[in-house]
Amino acid sequence: MTKRRRARRGATLTTALAAVVVAAASGCAREAGDVSADKDGGVVHVACGATEEWCAATTEQFTKTTGVKADFVRLSSGEALARIQAGKDNAEFDVWYGGPADGYAAAGEESLLMPYLSANAKAIPDKYKDPSGLWTGVYVGALGFCSNKELLEEKGLKAPESWADLLDPKLKKDIGIAHPSTSGTAYTALWTQVQLADGDKSQALRYMRELHPNVLQYTKSGSAPAQMTARGEVAVGVLFSHDCIATQEAGFPGLEVTFPSEGTGYETGGIAVVRGAKNPGSAKKFVDWALTPEAQEIGPGVKAYQFPTHPDAEVSDKVVDLDGIKVVDYDAVEAGEAKPALTKRFDEEVAQAPKS
Repeated sequence: MTKRRRARRGATLTTALAAVVVAAASGCAREAGDVSADKDGGVVHVACGATEEWCAATTEQFTKTTGVKADFVRLSSGEALARIQAGKDNAEFDVWYGGPADGYAAAGEESLLMPYLSANAKAIPDKYKDPSGLWTGVYVGALGFCSNKELLEEKGLKAPESWADLLDPKLKKDIGIAHPSTSGTAYTALWTQVQLADGDKSQALRYMRELHPNVLQYTKSGSAPAQMTARGEVAVGVLFSHDCIATQEAGFPGLEVTFPSEGTGYETGGIAVVRGAKNPGSAKKFVDWALTPEAQEIGPGVKAYQFPTHPDAEVSDKVVDLDGIKVVDYDAVEAGEAKPALTKRFDEEVAQAPKS
């Protein structure tokens, strides 16, 4: 069952002569009314940071709706950024879709993305998009705790309701969280600590060092701790709440979602055109379509319960009410600019620390 909920929150179109020649030679005609005069191969290659199921459903529906072929590679935020960096002089992807916007901001700092102001972006609240069109938000997800109630009961604990609760010695090696260098989810958790420390990065890293003995392992993917918690490998996972809800629905009703009382971070899942895209016209068409209610309503059908950024998109009643939890002031641009140095410090000061 769904209900409607309203969210609140100059492109430079390039025409490459070489692309026109290639498109003409291949006989690839563009239909009237295309969003740009760019010519390409009539296909779009997507670096996708959403779940595998959501990536598949989205690209499939895009092709059905527009007739443009689409394929994807599922990558965590850090992996997507690394692949786009590696393809700086020979782009592997045309579009980056899904994953926290701080990763997009970091990519923007390296001029890896091409600003594109889609006409459909006008409907997206300002707080969910970059004003220059570097990236635009397609969903919002809140960070929370995913607990295995049975394991916690064995330890005489209840589901954590604060960041401080995670430091309980009874949770030694019993927490799952990803690594902030590879996972946008984990970087959101790290940057949340920075915000809770009034911008003091050293204090934020001190908290992470205190948490370190309780972490079983730092996973590559931000959603992996949900599976770890469901299988009983850890008692608590730190991840976006929608991943825990999806795992509950996959046959693990013993999981419980809670949110930290001090405040939690959130992601604005973005979409952007990759600079140097070989299929720029199709890439822009994908962006345009991804910003429609139709595209943003796909998630719940594949158990992806993020909040859509388009005010007219229907919202599943399983999506967390953002007004019902305390969130920190999360500036994606500031977080993105700080990411390289902060994750380096995490590696040196936290991840390499011995666990007592």
